[in-house]
Amino acid sequence: VQLVESGGGLVQAGGSLRLSCTVSDLPLDESLADYYIGWFRQAPGKEREPVSCITASDGKTDYYADSVKGRFTIASDNAKNTVFLQMSSLKPEDTAVYYCAADSSVWGCTRNWKSYDFWGQGTQVTVSS
Repeated sequence: VQLVESGGGLVQAGGSLRLSCTVSDLPLDESLADYYIGWFRQAPGKEREPVSCITASDGKTDYYADSVKGRFTIASDNAKNTVFLQMSSLKPEDTAVYYCAADSSVWGCTRNWKSYDFWGQGTQVTVSS
């Protein structure tokens, strides 16, 4: 299973970005709907932190981090094997490398990054003040 993030970049505070996470190389008997897709971020010198997670089978959002509630929206397009993270009203403290991760275990959308089996390479988001 391969995950590729895209959509990062440099934006001014108050601006918006939409990140994409495209999932490929799924086993023939699986689809995106079999996975929980989480977004995490890691700023320099800080721990990797959970941002949001979605249950792809029904499109239900499991959680948002308190720091992004009301500003970020997660959504999935199972036909395109892609999960999106729409980020609005960006703040300098949102600056980080953003990663998407996939897991199909019974644990579902956990906030523990160590629970996820598959990861993308990350995309840099930089918000200038």
